[in-house]
Amino acid sequence: MKAASRVVVDAASATYEVRIGAGLLSEAGAIVGESCGVRHVAVVADATVAEYFGDTVMSSLHSAGLRADIIEIPPGESSKTWAQAGDILEALARAGMDRTGAVAALGGGVVGDLAGFCAVTYMRGVSFIQMPTTLLAQVDSAIGGKTAVDLLAGKNLAGAFMQPRVVIADTSALASLPETEWRSGLAEVAKSAVLDGEKFLAWLEKDAAALVEREGEVVQEAVRACAAFKARVVSADEHESGLREILNLGHTLGHAIEKVAGYGVVPHGLAVAEGMRFAARLAQRCVGAPQEFTLRQEALLDSLGLKRLEAVYDIDELRRTMSSDKKARGGVPRFVMARRPGDVLVETVAEGMLAAELRAFTGEEESS
Repeated sequence: MKAASRVVVDAASATYEVRIGAGLLSEAGAIVGESCGVRHVAVVADATVAEYFGDTVMSSLHSAGLRADIIEIPPGESSKTWAQAGDILEALARAGMDRTGAVAALGGGVVGDLAGFCAVTYMRGVSFIQMPTTLLAQVDSAIGGKTAVDLLAGKNLAGAFMQPRVVIADTSALASLPETEWRSGLAEVAKSAVLDGEKFLAWLEKDAAALVEREGEVVQEAVRACAAFKARVVSADEHESGLREILNLGHTLGHAIEKVAGYGVVPHGLAVAEGMRFAARLAQRCVGAPQEFTLRQEALLDSLGLKRLEAVYDIDELRRTMSSDKKARGGVPRFVMARRPGDVLVETVAEGMLAAELRAFTGEEESS
C-alpha cells in the first residue's frame, strides 16, 4: 500500500493539510485531534454514506476521546437547501455544540457545501472538517473553502468562504462509488490536468485506462496531483477575485445544463465534461487555441468514459441560465478558455456568437 500523501493549502485566512491515502477514515479521530484541537464533532452525512462509513468514523472519533454525533440527511442535490441547512443548525444546537466544536462533512460535494455552510453560520463560525468520500469531492470541492446552498434561481447562489481545518481524503472509500459517480469525478481530474499544464495532462493521458479501472496507486496520485494544483490556486487567490476563476473551466455551460435538465438529472461531472468540450471549441474561435488541442481534450474525455450527452436542450433557456450565473458580468456569460495546457484566459462571449456556437455544438446548424 502506498504511503499517505500530504498537500498543504496556504490560504490567506488559514493553512491546513489535505491528507490523502487508503484507510484514513479509520484514523479520523487521531487526525482531527492533531489538526483541530476540538472536543466535540458533529458529522453530517447523507443516509447512504452514513451506512457505508458512519460506524468507522464515529468509532475512530470516540476512540480518540472526542464527543461525536452524526446528523443524517437525504442524499442528493435536493438536500442543499435553506430548509435542510436550518434542520442541521437546529440539530447542532440540540446537541449542545459550542464555538469550540467542529462540523465534519462526510460524503460528496453536496454534503461538503451544506455542512460547510452550517459551520460558517452556526454561532458565526465553528471549525469545519472535510471527509470527502467521492472522487469529485476529493479532487476538487473539498479543497478551497467554498460553502453554499442552492436557490431557485441557480446553484450555489448563497454561501460563504470557510476553509476547513483539515481534509481527510480516504481513497479506499472510492471503491464503493457507483460507476456514474466515478466518471463524474474523472471530469474534474481532466479539468485540473488541462489547467495545470503539460506534465499533469501527459500523465493523465498515459494512465487514463488505469484510472478508469480505479487502480489504487494511480487513483492516489490523481487525487494528490489535483489537490496540489488546487492548493496552489487557492493559496494565490482564496476568494476567487482573479486566478481562482480558472477553476470554473467547463462550469458555465455545465451548471446551465444541470439547472435546465433539473438538478440531479445530469451528474455534475458529466455536465462539466460537456462544458469543457464547448469551452475548447470557444477557445479555438475566440482566443486562437489550435484545433489539435481541442481534439486532444476530446480524446482525453472519451478515454475517461465521458461521452457526449445525448439530450438536446433549449438553446435560449441555456443562454438565459448562463446569463444569471454568478460568474456572469452584467448579464454577459464568462467562459474559461485554455489556449494550451496551463495557458488559460477568462473571457466574456457576445450573445450572437454564443448563440451561434451553441447551435453548432448541439448540432442545430453549422457555426458561421
